[in-house]
Amino acid sequence: MMGDYSYKRAVYHTRGSEASPLCRLCNNHYEGFEQCYEERFRGKYGFFRRVIGQVVRQYLTCGDLKNGFARVRYCDCSDTYLLAFSCKGRWFCPSCHAKKVVQFEESLRDTILYPVPHRQYVFTIPVMLRLCSKYDRGLLTGLCHCAYESLLLFLRNTIGLTD
Repeated sequence: MMGDYSYKRAVYHTRGSEASPLCRLCNNHYEGFEQCYEERFRGKYGFFRRVIGQVVRQYLTCGDLKNGFARVRYCDCSDTYLLAFSCKGRWFCPSCHAKKVVQFEESLRDTILYPVPHRQYVFTIPVMLRLCSKYDRGLLTGLCHCAYESLLLFLRNTIGLTD
């Protein structure tokens, strides 16, 4: 509804992420997990990367007015509301990730992709190979090259091209 601005006058409500299962899990158990990781999990899952703790802590502050906000004022009516800062995290924070995915899709559509049908291919890594690449991240490069070559061969055979 183009002319209806009544939604603007609503009182700000937090996203309620504190009640989400992920937020509760991180609040209740993450610190203990991080403290015992070396002893209990390093042998099976590899070293603990520092960035993991940073991402989790940022997620726990996402959308919380106590961690900063902007006051937004509407030009037409001078109403204001508080807009909490987000963590801008990708992959871990569901809210911020969803926003980034939409922005990326719009960027692809507007600046990169031609207006023709597209297809997405997803390659997964079998569990046994994940274990091999746990300590040697360079193996993932080889797997990416294999996926590329496989897709290239498939497309050449489908289209009937030899080069």
